Amino acid sequence: MSAQEIIAIEDDFTLIRFQNDTPNLLVAERKIKQGLLQFHFGLKGHGKFLFNAGSYTLDLKEEKVLLLYNPEKELPLHLELMPNSWAISVIISIQKFHALFSTEASYIPFLSDENRDKKYYNESDISPSMAIVLNQLFHYSLNPSIKNLYYKGKGYELMSLYFNRSDDPTIEHCPFLNDEENVLKIKKAKAILLANMAEPPSLINLAKQVDLSLKKLKMGFKQIYGATVYGFLFDYKMEYARKLLDSGSYNVNEVGLKIGYSTGSHFIAAFKKKFGTTPKKYLLSLNVAVS
Repeated sequence: MSAQEIIAIEDDFTLIRFQNDTPNLLVAERKIKQGLLQFHFGLKGHGKFLFNAGSYTLDLKEEKVLLLYNPEKELPLHLELMPNSWAISVIISIQKFHALFSTEASYIPFLSDENRDKKYYNESDISPSMAIVLNQLFHYSLNPSIKNLYYKGKGYELMSLYFNRSDDPTIEHCPFLNDEENVLKIKKAKAILLANMAEPPSLINLAKQVDLSLKKLKMGFKQIYGATVYGFLFDYKMEYARKLLDSGSYNVNEVGLKIGYSTGSHFIAAFKKKFGTTPKKYLLSLNVAVS
């Protein structure tokens, strides 16, 4: 799957999801007006922003965020996203931004009187609390009618977390996430889970494999990925199943077996729970759309 989803949250406040799960390069271009702030979050993989017909580039690295602002010229978005890479961009006007944060200007370097009209570029780490919100934006399962409201809330939450200069609220609730080694263990647990999604390990075995207590595994996974271990796996398996059905290369039973359901009825029930329809009806809807 290679796609970009543009969500217009409000006037001059846009959120864009870039998802490239293919072996090919994803090139995304978008005109951006002068005076807009750009926040680019690298969730996984690697990307590159090109400026001035490619004469100047900025890397978007995994677990890094770029802030770009130039009041003197337009900075059109030209992103080359590498295979198996995800990113999220937030584009917001400086006027809206001033209105949101003007009382906190002392915390924000480019909002100070001497800098508010100067160009500003910055790269920083994605904090654990920001990582939670970013992953929720990729793994949410909500009614489409409230998607815009959900994105709006998450967009503002990202802004507040980016400029938070007090103790990280996520770390206060989950102190062990302050330890980079433990965050890596949680990420390793996710990788193990997805590599063995048809026959996933028990929570106890998974905790042993990554050298975490069961409590820390469950708590950390929920903090970083916004879902329980098996809740996350269920959503992933259903999305994977949907992509297999989309490909047209597998029937319903074959898809169910590939993601670990030994009986078709169990897979059908799980698919319907996630998407509100059966796999067969979903396939029929695809055929109708194509015709």
